[in-house]
Amino acid sequence: MEQAGAQVKVTFTTTEADIELPETKRQLLVPADIRRYGLSRILNSESMLDTGAIPFDFLIDGSFLRTSLEDYLQNNGLSLETNITLQYVRSLIPPVYEASFEHDDWVSSVDVLSQTSPAGRWSGDVFHSGQDRILSASYDGLLRIWNASGKVIATSPSGSQGGHIASIKAAKFLTNTQIASAGMDRTVRVWKYTPSGDFSGDLKPTLELYGHTSSVDSLAVDGASRRLLTASADGNIGFWSTSKTSAPEADSSLFPGAHASKRRKVTSSVSAAHRGPLALMPIHSAPATAAIFDPRDRTVAYSVSQDHTVRTIDLATSVVVSTLSTSHPLLSLCAIPRATAPLLAAGTSARHITIVDPRASATTTSVMTLRGHSNKVVSLSASPDNEYALASGSHDGTVRIWDLRSVRPATKDEGLGSVSEAVYVIEREGREGKKKGAIAGDGYKVFSIVWDKLGIFSGGEDKKVQVNRGRDVVA
Repeated sequence: MEQAGAQVKVTFTTTEADIELPETKRQLLVPADIRRYGLSRILNSESMLDTGAIPFDFLIDGSFLRTSLEDYLQNNGLSLETNITLQYVRSLIPPVYEASFEHDDWVSSVDVLSQTSPAGRWSGDVFHSGQDRILSASYDGLLRIWNASGKVIATSPSGSQGGHIASIKAAKFLTNTQIASAGMDRTVRVWKYTPSGDFSGDLKPTLELYGHTSSVDSLAVDGASRRLLTASADGNIGFWSTSKTSAPEADSSLFPGAHASKRRKVTSSVSAAHRGPLALMPIHSAPATAAIFDPRDRTVAYSVSQDHTVRTIDLATSVVVSTLSTSHPLLSLCAIPRATAPLLAAGTSARHITIVDPRASATTTSVMTLRGHSNKVVSLSASPDNEYALASGSHDGTVRIWDLRSVRPATKDEGLGSVSEAVYVIEREGREGKKKGAIAGDGYKVFSIVWDKLGIFSGGEDKKVQVNRGRDVVA
């Protein structure tokens, strides 16, 4: 029963140094019926932070406060005498829909070139504000570069003109003038992009890389060292140079049409240099699904596979230095940067995301499980400006935004450890109100996502690149 004028003792904490309260102001008596808005006003007041009108959200034991404090205590069987620790963060802003870019076929991969993207930083001073570009790869075998207004300004040539001769599965900007792509034709290709003003440009193939014997489904790039990582259905992880001079010769038996008769030989009217891998590592016993560079040490890589494992690779020696085994086939991977060592997020065929610590000294393999998707998780992207935030793309037709600070203990059915649930779910535009199929996401599968300050970009089975707000989604 509500007590008139009841108060609750709270302790305010935060992980954000610029809005941290002095120790003498962290404990306070507040009205028991206060909610998020009232708590936010108290923090902003002249006697506390004196910050004006910053909207705040509050975490209690890893869950966001969505009721009054009194209701929270009652729902959790706690008395009004309980001292509540409130972790405050800048409020979440919904990732609202902004635009869609139409394609002729499924969109398999997306990437962004901006001042804050890796490729923008690798481009240095030659990249200027306002030159933002979006890269998409499609099952029609073509790459497309778009400006921020949604206009196509460059398209890659067809297979007969030096382009891919099958569907493209992955594509990345290396710099503002160089792109890498890979696909079902078993090749990795490097392209030179030459812009011509704001509304046109040219894509020309400069290098074809051969080594894999099956579809190349994942690509990671490091523009600073001019190196690439690939993961293939052949179980191999490839390590490549984008420099013609430093890349070794390629095995000519892998070239298109190498075993075909003269009459059936595949030919191209455009000839790019052919090169092989710096290393091709047969380290997985099932299709390799993703490989990435360590965000702090580019001589270290991580890979995942349908063989259920996460492997740490020393690229200097091509040796696997550690192997972590999980319970399910792994389909996607991204690093979540930390001050000490990164955590890895791995998307699974079992519809969840496993957060693991790749360090050999870590006593627990799985740090946390992210649950909520209803189909396989095939793409992951860390927030560009928040070490606690992550976006995931799934064949269930959604992109989900996660705040790793929002956790709860796993239930008996979920097993051991901690569980997090999505703070936002992004549906495909145009899907709202339509009858859902028997298979989650059928017709609307998301294949690729990238999170940049420019936006959250996702591509999928609906033949669209969808853009949602990317700034301040997670504080």
